[in-house]
Amino acid sequence: MEVLNEEIARCNSLGGLHIQLVRDEPLAFSTGIFKYGVFSGVKNYLVMAGKKGKENELKVGYYGEHLVLLAQTLGLNTCWVGLTFKEIKEAFTLSEGEKLYCVIAIGYGANQGKPHPGKDFDEYMEGRKDVPEWFISGMKAVMLAPTAMNQRKFRFSFIGDRKVKARTVFSLIGSSYLDIDLGIVRYHFEIGAGKENFEWAE
Repeated sequence: MEVLNEEIARCNSLGGLHIQLVRDEPLAFSTGIFKYGVFSGVKNYLVMAGKKGKENELKVGYYGEHLVLLAQTLGLNTCWVGLTFKEIKEAFTLSEGEKLYCVIAIGYGANQGKPHPGKDFDEYMEGRKDVPEWFISGMKAVMLAPTAMNQRKFRFSFIGDRKVKARTVFSLIGSSYLDIDLGIVRYHFEIGAGKENFEWAE
């Protein structure tokens, strides 16, 4: 908890977010009204909150995934949750102009989960195919990233010698989480490709 809280504070400072760790709160995942995404025994979760706006949706995904992977290195399990939870307002605080984007369930899972079958990463690339090895490594890391409803509504393209562009692809399902997903996959790309090898193109 100490390591997580220190890193949450750092992410909030860097990203201008209001991420909070909620502990021993059993109500958010106990409603039983959803037909999918069922959770059992979840009492701890990260509240992913911040100012309203597309830019902050990207930051929620980016810094949230940083915390997800950190938690895994600490022996914990996590799951991004967009819909299948109840908002317990007294469990966290929001400042004026802020919103709750989603939560991340965190704790000791019953198991380590299982990989989802995925497509080859070149289906998510646009433009040039003669890309450097670091770009390929970045795309391999992207394919390991979670996305809302296991959709992969994004595309990456290599521009020039060092520029990489990542964009969303419109979806009727789960469209409200596309920019959060983009933040998640951008974080994975940086890990795989190495931040020193490229720059993001707008």
